[in-house]
Amino acid sequence: MDLPQTPSFRLDGRRALITGASRGIGLGAACALAQAGADVVLAARSSDELSAICDALKQAGYQASFLELDVTDVATTKERIDGAGPFDILVNNAGVNRPGPMTTMTEDDYDTVMNLNVRAAYFVAQVVVAQMIKAGCGGSIINTSSQMGHVGGIDRTVYCASKFAIEGMTRALAIEVGEHNIRVNTVCPTFIATPFTAATLADPERVAWIKSKIKLGRIGEIEDVMGAYVFLASDAASLITGTSLLIDGGWTAG
Repeated sequence: MDLPQTPSFRLDGRRALITGASRGIGLGAACALAQAGADVVLAARSSDELSAICDALKQAGYQASFLELDVTDVATTKERIDGAGPFDILVNNAGVNRPGPMTTMTEDDYDTVMNLNVRAAYFVAQVVVAQMIKAGCGGSIINTSSQMGHVGGIDRTVYCASKFAIEGMTRALAIEVGEHNIRVNTVCPTFIATPFTAATLADPERVAWIKSKIKLGRIGEIEDVMGAYVFLASDAASLITGTSLLIDGGWTAG
């Protein structure tokens, strides 16, 4: 009797680009993909941090290099990604938040969040998708979104707007590139203990509120999200596109 075999979660022979890879979830995603066998290219603005991370990955036996990139500089970013590609996997992770009541938000707050979280992510995906189509080998685009791309949140009108936009972009792009065997999905974490959330998690009242919303009763750790990137990048997710993987401890369940 021939039994079905689980598709591989390994990523050997594949190249992955991870933006915002110098810390937090981006660093976790880069490590996860490298540990699954991918040749990872880490991108961020800090070459010193990226160099140290790549050295550590290589010393552990993994394949890693880096690109110093400010992804809000679209023209330069396209040029450098074009020179470094093609890639089989993109983790579109660079992001920012400027939380606060809507009545205090400035045009600079709005532009900073939207330019990085939406505009930069759009054009990074554009150049990588063009490479994938030209190479004819398919691929996986993984956009780091948030549970706040599915619900509202306190002091997060601009951030929620940016992540709802990423969810819409992901679904539309999945329709557009499915014929090229390119899959496009989002990973949507809840509050994860990283430098990105440090200010929020330093407020005991806000932490209590967050834990009351997370059905599992705890703040997330980077390790909680790493497997999602490996899964969505791998053959185990070969029929998954245009959707979201929520890692929210039950926040959006109701």
